[in-house]
Amino acid sequence: MVSFVGELLTLLTVTTYSWIRMFIALGISMLLAIFIGIAAARSKMFGRISIPVIDVLQTLPILAFFPFAIYIVVTFIPGVIGVNAAVVFLIITSMLWNMIFGVYSAVRMIPNELIDMSKLYGMSATERLRKIFIPASLPRLSEQLSLSWAIGLFFLVTSEIFSTGNVNYTVVGIGSTLTQLGVSGNFVYYLTGIGVFILFVVVTRLTFFEVFDRYANKFNIDSYGKHRKPSEKVPHSSVILSRFSKALWRTKDSFRANIRLIKLSVYAVVAVMTVFIAMTSVPYLSGLSELPAYEAQALLALVYSLARVWIAFVAILAVGIPLSIYVVFMSKHKKSYMLTFQILASIPATLLLPVLVDATGHNSELVAFIVFFLSGLWYIIFSIISGSKYLSQNLLDVKEAFQVKGEIAWKKIYLMSILPGLITGAVTGIAAEWNASIIAEHFSIGPSNVVVTSVKTGIGQLLNTSLTSANLYLMVVALMNMTIMIILFNTFVWKKLYDKVTSVYS
Repeated sequence: MVSFVGELLTLLTVTTYSWIRMFIALGISMLLAIFIGIAAARSKMFGRISIPVIDVLQTLPILAFFPFAIYIVVTFIPGVIGVNAAVVFLIITSMLWNMIFGVYSAVRMIPNELIDMSKLYGMSATERLRKIFIPASLPRLSEQLSLSWAIGLFFLVTSEIFSTGNVNYTVVGIGSTLTQLGVSGNFVYYLTGIGVFILFVVVTRLTFFEVFDRYANKFNIDSYGKHRKPSEKVPHSSVILSRFSKALWRTKDSFRANIRLIKLSVYAVVAVMTVFIAMTSVPYLSGLSELPAYEAQALLALVYSLARVWIAFVAILAVGIPLSIYVVFMSKHKKSYMLTFQILASIPATLLLPVLVDATGHNSELVAFIVFFLSGLWYIIFSIISGSKYLSQNLLDVKEAFQVKGEIAWKKIYLMSILPGLITGAVTGIAAEWNASIIAEHFSIGPSNVVVTSVKTGIGQLLNTSLTSANLYLMVVALMNMTIMIILFNTFVWKKLYDKVTSVYS
């Protein structure tokens, strides 16, 4: 009993350390998102440059760059502080991107009349920032916090149990502690730790997130009709669709304007990596002869990973679309469902890896599928629910007025209304799957790099093994191929789908 109490206190302590890192990263991410998002929305030049770059950064497997982050940060900040700073940096790079897009979209949708009025009354740039832009950003920022927190926990756990080749850093936290317990077979304390982790998640949701959400929604300019007087007439659904259409087309125009820069960024990535390989190859010219073989190896691994990502994505759609439609249009307990989803989304698949490996009989392909599935599912669900909430009640009014039921209701109302959120969730969800590939396809811990799970071939597996073996050429080639593939897919597939979706509301 005494040992159990001592172990419980240890678990509470290490979880507190992890939560401190999380809140430091969250605070920094929120500040960066507010100022970068506002600057991108208000400055055409900065927006046209920054948004495509951010779009690329959110799709890259940040974990592959973690060893470099540790090396750079620890070089300038040695010791425990430097390692913790590197972990916080990694969490920030996982939390930040969708927050920026949330703030950016909120500021872009501020009526121009409001900005003109502020200038007419002589408001300075600082006053507009404080009284218009930041308040308008808070509701969308609040919507993104849950997802950012869940992503941050995924990377928190991974960063605490990450080994960097022959050099290993120990970071005290719930991720490293639970992984060691799970791998060692100490499942009593492992499950106790999972319970402590979930307890911290629930308490955080019911305190910090609830308070911030209530405060942020005071500035919600999108929820038209929430504070209407009883005498005011409810707007016709066509009016709501028209307003939503304008917002979509404004985003579409911005998206089109960025396509050229996205294409240029592809060439820039190729050029930078080519120069990098050439420069680093000077002392080791013999390595250049292996580049064709590395390219063939990377392409084969990319094909396998692409198949895994899309198989998992089909399963995500099969679960996420019906579930989201039920919550948005049919359930009377939407808030309870959202709280449950937020809690479940905050339990990272990486934390469950020891259990998943045992439960699947060490089937690495099945483990990879589950990790991919859990990594992308919540993006679809949260994006659909968030994107549909301003249309759902008006569409339901139309449905009731015309007695639309059955298959027609699903095709003409439910599915049509979720399309914008579905496309947004698909882009970010698949990006999350690619980010998770480095864990889903190969996972090892400890000074001896004990392999917990590993597929035979895959881009994540290739990145991991090349890093462990210090094969810089192979790692850079793999990253380059993965980056180019993701950018080209976003440009020539998702862009076309986005155009078709927005045409529905034109």
